[in-house]
Amino acid sequence: MKKIYGSATEALDGLLHDGMFIAAGGFGLCGIPELLLAAIKEDGAKDLTFASNNAGVDEFGIGILLQTRQVKKMISSYVGENAEFMRQYLAGELELEFNPQGTLAERMRSGGCGIPGFYTKTGVGTVIADGKEHKDFPTGPNGGPETYILENGIFADLSIIKAWKADETGNLVFRKTARNFNPPAAMCGKVCVVEVEEIVPTGSLAPDAIHLPGIYVHRIIQGDHEKRIEQRTVREA
Repeated sequence: MKKIYGSATEALDGLLHDGMFIAAGGFGLCGIPELLLAAIKEDGAKDLTFASNNAGVDEFGIGILLQTRQVKKMISSYVGENAEFMRQYLAGELELEFNPQGTLAERMRSGGCGIPGFYTKTGVGTVIADGKEHKDFPTGPNGGPETYILENGIFADLSIIKAWKADETGNLVFRKTARNFNPPAAMCGKVCVVEVEEIVPTGSLAPDAIHLPGIYVHRIIQGDHEKRIEQRTVREA
């Protein structure tokens, strides 16, 4: 199976359509699949639903698709730092489903493992629990009952992620914070497209160093990436 493609546009060929559900990696401005997002913007697919930890900023990440009104709904845990996101949401132009950060990551991972739902204590007694099934389990002190809520796994049409290195079969290595959401986002899509900084020969990655096996990866591109700093903090002179 051919996994290496020449560009983001080529790697997404035949995959994009209006109204699709996309899971995107990234944490803050770290590990964002910027080349694939730019290709989606150029394609013009609209009414998109994104599951992503955050929505980037106004000029970077999913923020570029908010500017062109291609996003219909966001499933996220943090949406700060993006003025256009805030404007569209407050104006009723954008749907938003808030998820606690760990819940969102687990929803993606569960979808990738074929698990349609799971129970968690996170969100019990808050608006996060509204409309969701509640169930008691004997996990409290002395086996007493504790209430959990049911969360659904995420099953996306497409996963777009960024990794540090890939071999030719799609085994991936992530770098530091980029490992937070990219692996679970990669797992939950019917098709996973990855952009990487470097493609290395098969067999050159130590098996114990591989963070995500190539079985989850369908298409790979290599490209140049921008290093963005979300909040620059320096010491006084």
